Amino acid sequence: MASIEELDKAIGAHGMWKTRLKTAIDSGAIDADIATIRVDNQCAFGKWLYGSTLSLQDKTSNHYNTIKELHAEFHKIAALVAELAVNGKKAEAEKMIAIGGEYAKISSQLTQAMIEWKKVSK
Repeated sequence: MASIEELDKAIGAHGMWKTRLKTAIDSGAIDADIATIRVDNQCAFGKWLYGSTLSLQDKTSNHYNTIKELHAEFHKIAALVAELAVNGKKAEAEKMIAIGGEYAKISSQLTQAMIEWKKVSK
């Protein structure tokens, strides 16, 4: 059964990315390597998601597959926002994190999917 604690930590950690990206947009610098941001298996949640603690049943569930796809897309888009920010493309980066922007949409979808997985993991 998926760990509610891990999902709660992931929801919080991925929620903090918006703050980190806003800081990057404002400063023109990011506190992480963009190539590392882009991959979905380097954050704590990604390591858990791809790790050995989840059961085969978890890893073959619709929730897992949906979250795995959304999580990968989240990282690609977060990296794109960071890349725009450090390359001085502030307006483009801000548009992506604003309500209705690509980052805002994928972040919301990922969070909702994690909440749904939590509901069936109780």
